[in-house]
Amino acid sequence: MEFDINFLRSLATVASFIIFVGILSWTFSSRKTDDFEQAARLPFEQD
Repeated sequence: MEFDINFLRSLATVASFIIFVGILSWTFSSRKTDDFEQAARLPFEQD
């Protein structure tokens, strides 16, 4: 199999899409809801 620049570009595009979907699934997972809500309240907490 011969690798040319178009194959490498396609591979980079697919890898970027998989990483993007992974970040989205991590962000919207129900396990992280409490952590994100706590982080959202940080600016309003007083020392």
